[in-house]
Amino acid sequence: MDISGISEKCKSLGESCRTEAAKRIVGQSELLNGILTAIIADGHVLLEGVPGLAKTLAVKTFADMSGLAFKRIQFTPDLLPADVTGTLIYEQATGNFSVRQGPVFTNLLLADEINRAPAKVQSALLEAMAERQVTIGEKTYALPKPFLVLATQNPIEQEGTYNLPEAELDRFLMKLHVSYPTNEEEFSIIKQSSQSVEPSKIKLDQILSAEIIAQMRQALPSVACDDKIIEYIVSIVSVTRPEQKAKNKAADLRASHGARREDFLRYITFGASPRAGIALQKCAKAQALLDGRTYVLPDDVKKVVPAVLRHRLVLSYEAAADGLTTDDIITKILATLPVP
Repeated sequence: MDISGISEKCKSLGESCRTEAAKRIVGQSELLNGILTAIIADGHVLLEGVPGLAKTLAVKTFADMSGLAFKRIQFTPDLLPADVTGTLIYEQATGNFSVRQGPVFTNLLLADEINRAPAKVQSALLEAMAERQVTIGEKTYALPKPFLVLATQNPIEQEGTYNLPEAELDRFLMKLHVSYPTNEEEFSIIKQSSQSVEPSKIKLDQILSAEIIAQMRQALPSVACDDKIIEYIVSIVSVTRPEQKAKNKAADLRASHGARREDFLRYITFGASPRAGIALQKCAKAQALLDGRTYVLPDDVKKVVPAVLRHRLVLSYEAAADGLTTDDIITKILATLPVP
């Protein structure tokens, strides 16, 4: 495999996707870049943001550019697991049961407001996310390739919602924060809304395909990642674990680099698992491909750390009392650890 040629192709495809998406969406370049990174790294994405920030439009736009099968599930408290995975239907004429596949049998699945569904429905989606398969009755069915879940949730509305369990959160490769637009971007949004054609109706060219995505994924293991970079990833993940050994190591690092002796670990109740380290490397490699490189730089790791770790750290009550978020803690960690 010509990894150099694939990397240049990935960079060109990424730029084309951003240009094409700009026909519908103003700004949100980090959101689109995160989705591209996740699909190359073969992982699922959790999108968090207040209503009206084009989360659903961004997912639909990416589906149109990718040429992949797309389905949407609006999660509600009365949703049943069978509404997601499918069920067995009794055929009276034959006396047999037939399988009716649910909307999870697709390439891109938009799980809109996923935290509005109860735990039973969320667990039904967990097998699909983790194993890329669904069990209906006594048989197990493989999901199409590629398969990507893009789930959205509203962070400000808690009534009638069910918090996602840590096991399910850990299945998401990345958690992307969808932020408010700048004044200039909002001016363009309002001006665009006065046009006769709605943004969602604007025709887009197909940039990707299942074959192209498969090629990019096959190239991922060939992207060089030096041992020093892996050690950097391990240090980031291990320092989030509130154990005495990790605390001592963090204190030594702060002392040796003249950093302020502030123990940020007191704000963390549970740290990141080894799955986080694997996700960091995969996302860093995907970021390198999108930049047209065949090797990983420390900046690639630093760029994806917030999206990979922000949903994997469980903060203490002390963090809430001090008004600190997971992104604040991650910023402190990155400022503390030496860069290779």
